[in-house]
Amino acid sequence: MLRRGSRATTERSTGATRVRNRRLAGRRCLTARTPARTGGGGHLDSTPVTPEQLAAAIRQALQAAVDEGAFTAPVPDEVRVERPKQREHGDWTTNIALQLAKPAGMPPRELATTLATRLAATDGIASADVAGPGFVNISLDAASAGELARTIVEAGADYGRTDTGVGTRVNLEFVSANPTGPIHLGGTRWAAVGDSLARILEATGAQVTREYYFNDHGAQIDRFARSLLAAARHEPTPEDGYAGAYIDEIAAWVLDIEPDALSADDPQERFRAIGVDLMFTEIKKTLSDFGVEFDVYFHENDLHESGAVDRAIERLKALDAMYEKDGAWWLRTTAHGDDKDRVVIKSDGQPAYISGDLAYYLDKRERGFDEVIIMLGADHHGYVSRMMAMCALYGDEPGRNLQILIGQMVNLVRDGQPVRMSKRAGTVVVLDDLVQAVGRDAARYAITRTSIDSPLDIDLDLLAKRSNDNPVFYVQYAHARTCNVARLAAEDGVRREDGFDPALLSDPSEAALLAILGELPRVVEQAARLREPHRVARYLEDLAGRFHKWYDTCRVRPQNADEPVTDVHRTRLWLNDATRQVLATGLGLLGVGAPERM
Repeated sequence: MLRRGSRATTERSTGATRVRNRRLAGRRCLTARTPARTGGGGHLDSTPVTPEQLAAAIRQALQAAVDEGAFTAPVPDEVRVERPKQREHGDWTTNIALQLAKPAGMPPRELATTLATRLAATDGIASADVAGPGFVNISLDAASAGELARTIVEAGADYGRTDTGVGTRVNLEFVSANPTGPIHLGGTRWAAVGDSLARILEATGAQVTREYYFNDHGAQIDRFARSLLAAARHEPTPEDGYAGAYIDEIAAWVLDIEPDALSADDPQERFRAIGVDLMFTEIKKTLSDFGVEFDVYFHENDLHESGAVDRAIERLKALDAMYEKDGAWWLRTTAHGDDKDRVVIKSDGQPAYISGDLAYYLDKRERGFDEVIIMLGADHHGYVSRMMAMCALYGDEPGRNLQILIGQMVNLVRDGQPVRMSKRAGTVVVLDDLVQAVGRDAARYAITRTSIDSPLDIDLDLLAKRSNDNPVFYVQYAHARTCNVARLAAEDGVRREDGFDPALLSDPSEAALLAILGELPRVVEQAARLREPHRVARYLEDLAGRFHKWYDTCRVRPQNADEPVTDVHRTRLWLNDATRQVLATGLGLLGVGAPERM
């Protein structure tokens, strides 16, 4: 139950009951007046009101109204609260009355008034007003809102974590670049987004396995081996081969490891075996330097050598998901929305490419994963329907057991023009190029802050700036500023443990900062549910903006030597440190550092 602080009084108004806070009259935020209670670590009897708690309180109020016969309608399991677009409309708003009006058989405003009256009597809520066609705008009392600062600090890195994913095993496959060259920008996008998504899913309690599908089977590996062999022999690159300085480097490394490779019985096989291993070792190091580690490296070749492909085909035959025609075996993918059935075993008896996909998905499910998430590039968009049909033919649920995310292209730009900066990989820009140009943190943040549904142009000039125009600098600087505030406060003798009065956080900038701090758990849950890590980045930018405004308005330290340290200073230090924790947590979810000095 939400508890109201001792500063609340009550008055009636049209359509709703208001519970207003008695604020510290005339106190300007820049002036640190000594409150009635100071020192000793005391605080008002209050409890933090988070969006989740408020949603629960709304649901309880609705259920009580139903139980007492005010209206009849099923109360939803989840109630959504949002921040109003205009701050003067309160801390939170809900449209639940609009949703329930029709099943309840009453006008939305009448139902909203019933809800607002009950909410206004709820401890921790300062006012509840009916607005528009049936919205309920809610303001919290300062004590309940302010208590969140201490909750965050005491929770530390656990604040923002939820349990919505507990009990779910997720296999997240991303990057999976062919071991035929360095990771290009498309793979770089998936490295940053995929690793961030894994961190976010883990923050909901899900058990996540990061998996890299190692494509060591097929024609692209043969072309790679032929390219290496040609380079070692100082011959032109094969027409369908791979070019770039890295091919010459790897060919030279192969000869360093095995000087007689050119005179082996099968030199192409030697260059394939050693070259693929060298290339993949370099890929893994590049990813590790980018802050991305994988739990499993799954070799495509194992699917064919272990008999997994044959087992998958037999399983699908037993499910009557395949049929024979013209000497080939076909998968009935049109039965589940594909534009045509797919050949699995060709008329010459050789498995088609999709056979590996069938085996790999089944292998993941047999390893106990509830959700299989695959992250693919834009050139794989036509691949989705057949994969979802395959999922359904196994008896699974497309979109739940199998989820496919498609990412759009990434380009580097400078002065508005595309950048081609890689000498080592020919005309292709690779991950190492980007990191060398702007640094790991800027690269990861710049990639992750944009929805994967949108093409992404990375402005190298912008990311090099140490200004608020640079989003990663803006957020990291906010974190560094919170650290500096804490250091200077300590020098002035401002200590959190000496006092905390949440009702003192009554300035509008403090209310706005507390409101957004309270949203972190919901942002994490939404980012996980929607598979959209960019929501965390955009939240951090909003939070940084709120913090900078608060910093410009409210002072944690006494402003002169004659001003005593009071609970105003101490309580603001709690709010500063709560902001620091949330910024650090959010940056950590994106795999980006939280510097203490800049």
